[in-house]
Amino acid sequence: MMNPTELTRRSLLRGAGSGLGAMAMAAMLADDAAAAKVHDPAIPKAPHHPPKAKAVIFLFMEGAPSHIDLFDPKPRLNEMAGQPMPASFGRPITAMGTANNTLMGSPRQWKQHGQSGIWISELYPHIARHADKLAVLRSCQSDGLNHAGGVGQMNTGDILSGRPSLGAWVTYGLGTANRNLPTFVSMIDEREPFGNAKNWGSGFLPAVYQGTLFRQGPNPILNTRLRDGVTADRQRAQLALLDAQNRDYAAHHPDDTALQARLRSFELAYALQKSGPEAVDLSRETEATREMYGLNQPETAVFGRNCLLGRRLVERGVRFVELYCGSGSGWDAHTNLEGNHKKWCKASDQPVAALLQDLDQRGLLDETLVIWGGEFGRTPFNEKGDGRDHNPWGFSMFFAGGGVKGGQTIGATDEIGLRAVERPAHVHDIHASILWLLGLDHLRLTYLHNGRAERPTIVAGEHMVTELWGG
Repeated sequence: MMNPTELTRRSLLRGAGSGLGAMAMAAMLADDAAAAKVHDPAIPKAPHHPPKAKAVIFLFMEGAPSHIDLFDPKPRLNEMAGQPMPASFGRPITAMGTANNTLMGSPRQWKQHGQSGIWISELYPHIARHADKLAVLRSCQSDGLNHAGGVGQMNTGDILSGRPSLGAWVTYGLGTANRNLPTFVSMIDEREPFGNAKNWGSGFLPAVYQGTLFRQGPNPILNTRLRDGVTADRQRAQLALLDAQNRDYAAHHPDDTALQARLRSFELAYALQKSGPEAVDLSRETEATREMYGLNQPETAVFGRNCLLGRRLVERGVRFVELYCGSGSGWDAHTNLEGNHKKWCKASDQPVAALLQDLDQRGLLDETLVIWGGEFGRTPFNEKGDGRDHNPWGFSMFFAGGGVKGGQTIGATDEIGLRAVERPAHVHDIHASILWLLGLDHLRLTYLHNGRAERPTIVAGEHMVTELWGG
């Protein structure tokens, strides 16, 4: 290792040039067969089979929307409103101890939309115009009774901490599709979600596969702007010296994945200083596009901005983008479901519809899998008189683009919307299906950890929702 006390101006500049040259060379090698000899975890990798989608945009409605007020109408529930839940439906163990409460109907107005006739409530009028693009899965199931477990499982496959997020698995399985932006990005709105970084973390995978958090504001990517008084030449010299010292240490500690991730993050951060500001600069969009996403309305501006950023990112080769709407459990309507859902449906309806339309117009929808959903649904019985409890036993999500056969509903819940009774799809099955659309077989996507070949779906996922793509 170079002795800092022996460092001269000439050797410093020489090191700066060679360090940055190594960064550029690694990027150029990424498209070459010789790249296999370079230890770069982000090098593009071949999928297991021809993919139907190249990228994912996961619209995460944190806090759990009520499926029986949005995509799964239950006339029988309205007929039974105010009555005790019949014993035939069972008494689930609920998060808030509400299983013995009376049934609560839905005041929603329902219509069938598109040629497919998919039922959507009046709370989502803009999304309803895209009904024929949607595959609504009404029989989703998860294991989390509370938000920490539910959000964690929808992101990582487990209600407990420690496992890689789905985006990290995708990055591990496919590598990068761009040279100067992250492969996996998470965007929040008002607050950080339950579980915070574990939702975009790499778990036991090498740390280089974790997601990059984008925040609200004019500079969503932290630490990409030079500090006052630091010139570009000075920064290059500093990075070159740091790079040389880090690589010397890494050569003696090859199992330190955190350091490898740090090295990669420095290289990516340097590239992001040029590419990042351009990617997130919405002033480059037309006024018509900004208006379409609702950026000129306070109710839709925050999530509309994230949706527009999501389109710009997949357009530039980001593989996995997760956009939180209501992060910090905004949709969690234990009381005043009416006011809560009107707020968050307003916040998400126009931006989601704009995203579908924009991707379609640009020829990107066919290769971009758009997913809408939360960590679970909500119960048919009331909580506090005008709210609903958590429901992991049967809820709805929708999928569009990326090889999905639109204009269909898949699966069903019972007459009151409590449990999935037809074509149940657990989170593991949903994850396996998402990976399949990206060209990855969840049974073959493994990583040796503590002597065990771990996979994204743990020991499940054998019931992929093949109806999504007509399989």
